Amino acid sequence: MDDAVTGRGTLEGKAVLVTGGGAGIGRAICIACAAAGASVVVASPGGNGEETAALVTGAGGTAFWQPTDVTVSDDVDAAVAAARARYGGLDVVVHNATSRRSSGVETLADLEDEAWDDHVAVSLRGAFHCAKAAMAALAERGGRMIVMTSPAGIEGSAARPAYAAVKGALRGFVKSLALEWGPAGIGVVAVSPLAMTPAMAAAYRADPTLQSRLEQLVPLGRIGDAALDIAPVVAFLAGDGARYVTGQTIVVDGGRFTTL
Repeated sequence: MDDAVTGRGTLEGKAVLVTGGGAGIGRAICIACAAAGASVVVASPGGNGEETAALVTGAGGTAFWQPTDVTVSDDVDAAVAAARARYGGLDVVVHNATSRRSSGVETLADLEDEAWDDHVAVSLRGAFHCAKAAMAALAERGGRMIVMTSPAGIEGSAARPAYAAVKGALRGFVKSLALEWGPAGIGVVAVSPLAMTPAMAAAYRADPTLQSRLEQLVPLGRIGDAALDIAPVVAFLAGDGARYVTGQTIVVDGGRFTTL
């Protein structure tokens, strides 16, 4: 298959840092970017980030794990510094990390301060820390920042108000950064995916009818695959082919939310 189709080589010479790269969509993004030629920093708090890096290097790619809690500015600063030291610079930051409580159903009546604070800390404060830490490095290379959001942040969610709130706020942050950073040559975009994740798999196990109900709502008839449907879009947005795209939310959902 042609490299223009597979994406091979489209990120050659680029360094990409992915938060929350230990599992799920984050792991798929790390693998896809490495397959396209990028050198990857897997920034995650747990040892599963080391597993992701091993998967990349085992397939012939370049990656290392940098233990990173995005709620701690020093950790994010260290991850950016490690990328620049190891790879000579930094071209792309993908902020994918989200609260471990993101898959939980917690209406406002049930929502506790601790849960709200965790959503804000990982999604919003994490994005803030990534932007502050990486701004100078991205400006040096005319780089990009990609922020993973959600349809819940666009249309709302009665079952997950905290998750929806922070994901919606991220879209405002992306637009603001796109306006501020555009003159420096930095692109900033959001990606709103609908994909099978460990959280979605757990929801399927809890409700055996959920899969068929969801698939009936998607025009393409299935829930997206993180590796085949979502990560390649992120890898494209990380590359030069998307250099004129900024300030936008790219919805990758099989047509589920056609009014977004």
